Amino acid sequence: MTIFLIWLIAFVAILFLCYHRWDTSVSPGLDKVLPAVMKTHGDNRLVWSLALAVLGATTLVRPVDMLLTVIVIALLVLVGRKLAGWAMNKVDM
Repeated sequence: MTIFLIWLIAFVAILFLCYHRWDTSVSPGLDKVLPAVMKTHGDNRLVWSLALAVLGATTLVRPVDMLLTVIVIALLVLVGRKLAGWAMNKVDM
């Protein structure tokens, strides 16, 4: 129950800060990092704020789990790229 309460407080705090500081800091920061297709030009303020709040609160409460998830995703992307490169080399022959 304590972990849930800490997560909920962190979620609300991050959501509040992201939503109210959207134009000054959050949107320009996301636009620098994201590809052109995912830019925050529309009215995605609430969606992005909710997503960042969930990720931020989960990272604060369970940092090791998030780190391991990022490592697993990075490994899967690396293996996928290597397999795709190998498959493209086999197709060219």
